[in-house]
Amino acid sequence: MLNIHVFTLGPVSTNTYIVADSESKQAVIIDPAWDGEFLVDSAISYGYKIVQLWITHAHFDHIGGVDGILKRSNTEIPIALHPLDLPLWQTKGGASLFGIELGDMPPKPQILLEHGQKLVVGKYDFDVLFAPGHTPGHVLFSSKRYHVLFCGDVIFQGSIGRTDLPGGDFNTLMESIKNQVLSLPNNTRLLSGHGPETTVRKERDTNPYLIP
Repeated sequence: MLNIHVFTLGPVSTNTYIVADSESKQAVIIDPAWDGEFLVDSAISYGYKIVQLWITHAHFDHIGGVDGILKRSNTEIPIALHPLDLPLWQTKGGASLFGIELGDMPPKPQILLEHGQKLVVGKYDFDVLFAPGHTPGHVLFSSKRYHVLFCGDVIFQGSIGRTDLPGGDFNTLMESIKNQVLSLPNNTRLLSGHGPETTVRKERDTNPYLIP
């Protein structure tokens, strides 16, 4: 079974996901927002081994827990990020713009993502979908077999990602939503970086940014 645990963490209530194969007990953490030590302890309490960190994009509220995870786990855990978000990573996700200080950031992520790449946790495959607009290197993690999309800050219930921060672009974001989100089956679960879970159908029918 594919297990998904959601934790809402940090100064702007960011959703972090622990995604695990219940048989192998392998797990990944998607967007470790904050409280990295707590996330490691939570994974251990479920009996999971964290094998990778998957980052949808490098804003500070999606990477603030990385340092704590690596220190608490006391092991090397590969980090996956799109290369176009490396400049954002290197500036700690723009935290200083909001008067926030992050801990030490680890070196450059070891897994550089690209569109169409396959990622694996246990026996479960995920496709990397390139979806810029909120940031230049934003990606989504899609399991078409299990109808779930981890969509970061591209789309939310009733809203879309902001494009007024450095590297954002409204038209690019709308194209990403059209091509990478609305192209999926209507019953696809959308697990966003903020707010409650929704579906492709619900956003297609009710999201004011998507209604013609």
